[in-house]
Amino acid sequence: MPVTEPAADSPAVAVDGLVMRYGDKVAVDGLSLQVDRHTITAVLGPNGAGKTTTLETCEGYRRPQAGTVRVLGLDPVRDRAALLPRIGVMLQAGGAWSGVRAREMLDHVAKLHAHPLDTAMLSDRLGLADCGRTPYRRLSGGQQQRLALAMALVGRPEIVFVDEPTAGMDPQARRTTWELLEELRGDGVTVVLTTHYMDEAERLADHIHIIDHGRLIASGSPLELTRGGHHATIRLVVTRPFPPGSPDRLRQALGEHTSVTQLDEVSLLVTGPADASTLAKVSHWCEANDVLPESLTLGQRNLEDVFLQLTGRELTP
Repeated sequence: MPVTEPAADSPAVAVDGLVMRYGDKVAVDGLSLQVDRHTITAVLGPNGAGKTTTLETCEGYRRPQAGTVRVLGLDPVRDRAALLPRIGVMLQAGGAWSGVRAREMLDHVAKLHAHPLDTAMLSDRLGLADCGRTPYRRLSGGQQQRLALAMALVGRPEIVFVDEPTAGMDPQARRTTWELLEELRGDGVTVVLTTHYMDEAERLADHIHIIDHGRLIASGSPLELTRGGHHATIRLVVTRPFPPGSPDRLRQALGEHTSVTQLDEVSLLVTGPADASTLAKVSHWCEANDVLPESLTLGQRNLEDVFLQLTGRELTP
């Protein structure tokens, strides 16, 4: 049966009611999200949130147990032969053989595609020219990441899934990778990004999906997620561990329009209206509860603040 070409304005990725289980554990629990074409979309979540399973399903490595997944309008499993030449996948583990030289591996992958990019140009752009004859196992972590990205891009994909693209890279290589991903978007390529670096997601992404426990818990542009409601954050760090129940008591003192998240035993994150009275109330609460602040910092919330507030966990590798 011929594959029907989807409309040009259809989503690049459409996940609807996806359910994935490993034994008794539900890894993805009725997840629905979409990725618009020609954008950089970040999918964020704590370890074990279900994001890797979701993306592996989009890439065709896993079959949905319930729900549907479409990539460029195609079923990643049923239409795999038609879809595979149109997507690029950057695996965090690299996907290269241990003893192969970097340039040999890239050239090999290029030969699998009908109209590959020039490998010399791509190697030079990603800073691989000087290590082209180095065996993969002897490359640094950052070099391995750059080779994995080159392998994902060499086939001129319409959509590329990149997993932790700058892990292990030095600042210059990281900046170069950011610029390349932005250029891909400008050329009409859709980029789906997973990263543990909040500044990376905030800098690159047009849209962000945050998932936890296999469900979508927030979605929007970085500006929508961080500036919604004109809220400010107060980071309260104290000299000794908070007494039990401190977050709830502080939340009651501040009122219903303020949230309090305990980051660790000596620090709290307060999110609420951006006015001086909130800061004064926190100071008064510390005095009334014999809590000695080490630092009390007021500022606009960033993406990391939003993530902590929503999940209660830091985004760590």
